[in-house]
Amino acid sequence: MIDLTSELGKRAARRFMEEEIIWLTTTDRHGSPQPRPVWFLWDGETFLIFSLPQAYKVSHIRNHARVALNLDSDDFGEDIVVILGDATISTSPATEDEMVQYLEKYKRGLERINLTAEEFKSSYTVSIRITPFAIRGN
Repeated sequence: MIDLTSELGKRAARRFMEEEIIWLTTTDRHGSPQPRPVWFLWDGETFLIFSLPQAYKVSHIRNHARVALNLDSDDFGEDIVVILGDATISTSPATEDEMVQYLEKYKRGLERINLTAEEFKSSYTVSIRITPFAIRGN
């Protein structure tokens, strides 16, 4: 578990609740980092990310569970937050409460990509849970 009581931890925890995009970096079969922006839900202990089953990030995590998450900096290159964590893949559905929170958070995002909540739930069937073990930033 990461320390969310430090100045960095408090700032990160606030941003985890406010930000819509986090960068997930996985490692491919050649050992190359593969960053990608993703939607996420923070529950105070883990990050929840939904994925299409055939997405590369799923196979990357199956082969290398260690991942990094990064939040974008501010306009001056400050407010950096980097999380290191261990990811697990599950085809079990998220809890109803998690799904409600997730769909509420990304209601506008779904509208932007012309996807209904039902279409999202039937397509993005893989749950990725990331348990952070380290945090750094400025």
